[in-house]
Amino acid sequence: MGATSAEPVAHSPCLDAVQSLLIPGERLEFSAIQHRLFALTHRRYVVGATSGRLIAVQRGLISGFTTQDVRWQDLRDAQLQVGIFGATLTVTADPGEDLAGAHGNTRVLRFGGLRKEQAQEVYRACQSQEQSWREKRRVRELEEMRARSGGVHLGAVPGMPAGGEDVARSPQARLQRAREMLEDGLLTDAEYEQVKARILGEL
Repeated sequence: MGATSAEPVAHSPCLDAVQSLLIPGERLEFSAIQHRLFALTHRRYVVGATSGRLIAVQRGLISGFTTQDVRWQDLRDAQLQVGIFGATLTVTADPGEDLAGAHGNTRVLRFGGLRKEQAQEVYRACQSQEQSWREKRRVRELEEMRARSGGVHLGAVPGMPAGGEDVARSPQARLQRAREMLEDGLLTDAEYEQVKARILGEL
């Protein structure tokens, strides 16, 4: 666990609350607690990076606590601003309506006044997970593209008029989809040329 500040947080009620929220097999890897200086008008909160998600917990003024969490597969971007007294972690995520992360209206979570060294560790965990899941999504898109190029229909091609399966599976539609994936960075130049050659070879 990445609590590296001079002020101990091992017995923080918020950190205990994070631990209580972990599901079987999930482990807390890094955590960052808010400076007291930034919590003069509210209870402090703690942000934890676990093996499966990002969790933020804030104690209530009287009792209980509120939580926010982001599954790693829904994470789209993480930014860290480090100031003189603390750091601000900003996370952008998909709504998380399915396993792979649903595109649509994103949500933005911002946690200010975190202890700098701890926030940096949580941020690095976010960056690592973001890159990992970006690659997983790229591989999945590539597999779908390869399936389409082999003649397997996995759904309509975005931007193509509705005309049934023949339209979606036409060489023109498949080439257009491959070009879009290349422009979006989902295919490398070599992969694009390979897919294009396969499609053209079927003509």
